[in-house]
Amino acid sequence: MLHLNTKDLIDKSKSGDRVSQQKLYTRLNAPMMGVCIRYMKNTEDAEDVLLEGFHKVFKNLKKFTYENEHAFFGWVKRIMINEALMKLRKNKEIQILAINEDLDKEVDVSPLEELETRDLLKLIRSIPVGYRTVFNLFEIEGYSHQEISDKLGVSIGTSKSQLFKAKKLLRDHLIEKNQDYGS
Repeated sequence: MLHLNTKDLIDKSKSGDRVSQQKLYTRLNAPMMGVCIRYMKNTEDAEDVLLEGFHKVFKNLKKFTYENEHAFFGWVKRIMINEALMKLRKNKEIQILAINEDLDKEVDVSPLEELETRDLLKLIRSIPVGYRTVFNLFEIEGYSHQEISDKLGVSIGTSKSQLFKAKKLLRDHLIEKNQDYGS
């Protein structure tokens, strides 16, 4: 069977071809689930976000102008991130905690390099949702504090504070984990 490239799948999906839509979903399912699971506390919520996100992808696919595969992947990823943020807001899970003005200190999280991916994901998912959300947006997705401020409706200082506290919590968890193993 002929392997269709992403552009062909998009074009056929735009015209309502269910087989192409399924192939596109299958191609993007795993990486997009990875995006969703970083923001949500449990797999069930991540799956809900994933399905809602794909619903929006296919609903808005006709408006998307294909440039290249990377741009398409980025577009789908932004939809998934926005869906995750909307679910967190809807469930009132994003709680912005007290601002710490001691923001200019850089927190060393170098022990992260030694963790397996699944351990890192588990560690990130263990921190409070506000910290986790800002950490993901800044460190993983590459958003600026201004962009995070706009997306979450918080001040830039709050975004910086949440990131600072997230890194501190992650560092503290890593130190604790190393002590548990006798390091």
